Amino acid sequence: MIWLNQVIQGVLLGGYYALIACGLSFMFGVMRIINLAHGDLAILAAFLVWAIVDRSGMSPFLALAIVLPLMGALGWLMQRVMLERSLRSGLLVPLLTTFGLAIVIENLLFLQFGADTRSLAPAIGDLAFDSWSIGGLIYIGHLAGLTLLVAVLMLGGLQLMLARTPLGRAIRAIAEDPDTAELVGIDSRRVYAAAAAIAVMTVAVGGTFLAMRATFGPYAGPAQLIFAFEAVVIGGLGSMWGTLAGGIVLGVAQNVGAQIAPNGFLIAGHAVFLVALAARLLRQHLKGSP
Repeated sequence: MIWLNQVIQGVLLGGYYALIACGLSFMFGVMRIINLAHGDLAILAAFLVWAIVDRSGMSPFLALAIVLPLMGALGWLMQRVMLERSLRSGLLVPLLTTFGLAIVIENLLFLQFGADTRSLAPAIGDLAFDSWSIGGLIYIGHLAGLTLLVAVLMLGGLQLMLARTPLGRAIRAIAEDPDTAELVGIDSRRVYAAAAAIAVMTVAVGGTFLAMRATFGPYAGPAQLIFAFEAVVIGGLGSMWGTLAGGIVLGVAQNVGAQIAPNGFLIAGHAVFLVALAARLLRQHLKGSP
């Protein structure tokens, strides 16, 4: 029963990892960019939500509704001003660009908010610690369950949007072959900007749930980037449902590893990531072999 509980807690933790990884996977799937500022954008959104809640006393969910369009506008601006130009210079320049953006965000947050950690847990009351009990041995936290539900809805919504809407079809066409898509009248600049806006809005959701479930500070972004990247690689780059599966695999591995050894939480997660990465590299090598 203890092991079953660890697996269930791992699945719930995986819901958070899938939520925080959603935007990273979406941006790579459309623009083939690994956004190194991903974690710091999540922390930026967390600070924006926290600032609104701290000054107005409103619910974090209402504050998130205010922050979402702001983050969407930031994603659109980021694409038009920075990424659009860097994409023309090869694969390395966008990495350096987003790395520089991450450093700027971290230091601006430190300058504005200082080094103290914050949390939105006090603002959500009982949701932060209440749980459902199953047989007195298995507990499912309300917030953890909500996080998994939001991750499924958001990833499923993105998958549905890509499959059923004109914007989704344009995004898939640009991701597959931007030159051919341009020939049939699709404006790649507008599609890329819209995709970046959507990706950064999903990052804001992930950052807000991070702020509700844990503490965060100006330099917490890189750790979130690592977890998001591992979930994306395990599940498959650019795959929405794969991202959910990758997050769950990562969460379960970490929880089971923690049960085996006190320091096994991170080690088990990194080990699963390395195995998945090695398997993908080997498969690509075999495909390319004569």
